[in-house]
Amino acid sequence: MNRRPQVVLFDYGSGNVHSAAKALALAGAEVVQTSDARVAAEARAVVVPGVGAYAACMEQLEAVGGAEMIRLRYALGGATLGICVGHQVMFGAGLEHGLRAPGVGVWGGEVAQLESPRLPHMGWNTLLSEPDSWWAEAVGDARVYFVHSYAALTAEGVPAGADVAWTGHQGHRFVSAVRDGSFTTTQFHPEKSGPVGIEVLRRWVAETA
Repeated sequence: MNRRPQVVLFDYGSGNVHSAAKALALAGAEVVQTSDARVAAEARAVVVPGVGAYAACMEQLEAVGGAEMIRLRYALGGATLGICVGHQVMFGAGLEHGLRAPGVGVWGGEVAQLESPRLPHMGWNTLLSEPDSWWAEAVGDARVYFVHSYAALTAEGVPAGADVAWTGHQGHRFVSAVRDGSFTTTQFHPEKSGPVGIEVLRRWVAETA
């Protein structure tokens, strides 16, 4: 009997870990929830969720050693999935309410308020990516679920070889997903995106087997 791939869900105090755990289990993972950055650093695969304000998430991450854990995993090529603010903190900094908070910084660039008159961007939307990208295969023209007012507005600092997906909202676009080697991140919520979200997670989980 084949054992399910084990995925560590990093619970640092931000993010709906219950929904993420349930979706990961549906996608074929054996989910282990922990707030111990040492356990996460050594894991084969780690999910970093996140909801709320950028600065607050970074403060919570730093308090438990999560930021350094993520940098270490990036340097060593450890499979890592960031969701929503867990995607945003991978960039260099976040600008919210006039305050600039340093991010984990595995990529450069900044997260800022969406350039759209109607916020938050909430509901179902599509991704735009290269036809041969990981995102085109996993999502295609299906709709996924977003709820946010901030995002990376450029792909500055993301390596040139990475698969970057974009999404448009009221005439403006933002980075909605990144696939950079062992790091996969989504501004959208796979755990709230129905069958297509489970498929994204299934593909990612299967790669860790």
